[in-house]
Amino acid sequence: MPLSDLTHEECLAYRSTAVEPAGFDEFWAGVHADTGPASFEPISTSLKTLRVYDVSFPGYEGQPVRGWFVVPAGAGGPLPCVVEFPGYNGGRGLPEDCLLYASAGYAHLFIDVRGQGSGWRRGDTGDVEPVGSGPQHPGYMTRGILDPAKHFYRRVITDAVRAVHAARSFELVDPARVAVTGISQGGGLTLAVAGLVPDLAAAAADVPFLCDMRRGAERAATGPYLEVAGYLKVHRDRVDTVFDTLGHFDGVNFAKRATAPILFSAAMMDTTCPPSTVYGAYHNYAGPKQIEVYHFNGHEGGETVQHAARLRFLAGILRP
Repeated sequence: MPLSDLTHEECLAYRSTAVEPAGFDEFWAGVHADTGPASFEPISTSLKTLRVYDVSFPGYEGQPVRGWFVVPAGAGGPLPCVVEFPGYNGGRGLPEDCLLYASAGYAHLFIDVRGQGSGWRRGDTGDVEPVGSGPQHPGYMTRGILDPAKHFYRRVITDAVRAVHAARSFELVDPARVAVTGISQGGGLTLAVAGLVPDLAAAAADVPFLCDMRRGAERAATGPYLEVAGYLKVHRDRVDTVFDTLGHFDGVNFAKRATAPILFSAAMMDTTCPPSTVYGAYHNYAGPKQIEVYHFNGHEGGETVQHAARLRFLAGILRP
């Protein structure tokens, strides 16, 4: 596919014009509230070299979120831990989907995104409080789009932060060596958590979604940014309100507050998360940062090549 966004040289020079909403920090002030303990139930699987736990932890307003917690069989700890968030409309899937990090010596918590998990990998967590209101374009981006307090990603980002607390509560985990990661939507959630949890050890955000969102809605030719554009095609008078709401969940704004070392990746032919949106967050990132660039790839990004790069990056910090 041809280039459809800025060239690499232009991305290096690009700086986001995203506007941070007033009261951003106050909006997120309660995200760390303790809503109860996590549950880790060991289960039997076909995996002989890994041990698996079925996890439930309290997310937004104490509502249960599910995940898999996987560790090397026989590991005694304390282990570094990778908390992973799925891509858009994916879920935790099966334990057999969660092999990479535990095989490399980490504890690994892979969580559901509430209400998702029916698009490409199944999930088991419902969105039990449908607080969105008003007409919405199909998908998740416009759920509660006129009020940040009711928007879908307020609940999802809160869940993601509390997943870190849940991982740190498990006896095998070294709480000082916890990293967060994800691809696409998972990369956007990684940036949000990095901006909200000040003592993470590391982060890795691949072709991240939820970054520089107005530009994404204006430039993306595929994927969930089209939901925002579709909504505004009908609700022409709500542009400012919509992007004020989305600004509360924009990786550009979280990046300013993040200090953990991070590895980004971007794909120059990505029509779902245009590379300029990734660079919008990358240039704003306050901590140590590096980026892998895939010049002839779309939203698939680096795939296994990037998995290997991510493992090298994390090993240099977490030392499994």
